[in-house]
Amino acid sequence: MPEQWLDPEPVTSWFSEDQPLEIDLGCGKGRFLLARAAACKGVNFLGIERLLGRVNKLERKAQKAGLNNVRICRVEGYYATRFLIPRCSVRTYYIFFPDPWPKRKHHQHRIMNVRFVDALYETLEPGGIVHFATDHLPYFYEVLSQLKVDERFEAVAPFQPDDAERTDFELLFLGDKPIGRYSMVKRWNAVNAGCDYPD
Repeated sequence: MPEQWLDPEPVTSWFSEDQPLEIDLGCGKGRFLLARAAACKGVNFLGIERLLGRVNKLERKAQKAGLNNVRICRVEGYYATRFLIPRCSVRTYYIFFPDPWPKRKHHQHRIMNVRFVDALYETLEPGGIVHFATDHLPYFYEVLSQLKVDERFEAVAPFQPDDAERTDFELLFLGDKPIGRYSMVKRWNAVNAGCDYPD
């Protein structure tokens, strides 16, 4: 439980090892998070999820699997990224199958908007990566049109999960619906005071 809710938290101190930080934003039931954390023991993984039932189940699964490199935070995704995550602290964000809010009158609730991308940029370390995936192709192309013109980022090969890392949601539609995937890296020469850059 954070002591306050409007300033960055020392997220890295939540882990027992000083390792790169990767965030699964909207981790759901945790299938991807647990598989990725088990395969990458030299990385700390923070799962962000707002539903308490999922958080409790995921915590038990992580403990049962002995995954000391996993922590779960029950909080809304944009809020966590905007306020709680320190600047330049995240190596990778995974944003898989966020709610597409398909009705036009609900589009303002979509997480992938300008303010959220600004928060991603601020909290990523230089060279940090964002992986995005959705099965809702109109949403995907809307996000794509936004991200492709953002000069702070450069497109890279989309992340492809292995079978163990596919989310529960992806498995529901695998083979039935096309999935849009996009990955981008924060440019090394991006102007972002407070980050360390290579010589």
